Amino acid sequence: MRIFMFISQARDDLHAFADDEAGSKLPAKYGPWGLTGTLQARAAPPHRFSRRAIEQAIASEGFQLWRDKPKG
Repeated sequence: MRIFMFISQARDDLHAFADDEAGSKLPAKYGPWGLTGTLQARAAPPHRFSRRAIEQAIASEGFQLWRDKPKG
């Protein structure tokens, strides 16, 4: 499965993974969403996230959200 990575234009600390390049299943209340990258099949996600957990969330919810840690 290819996984697409997004960032929320409404909250700059909010990111998402989804299975479609348009991000059509991402929550509209945090949109618009900007595409930031693509993970090819079997590629490791950033920040040592579990690819299996991401794929499971996408299968059940259509996406997975994550936030940057606060700086400082």
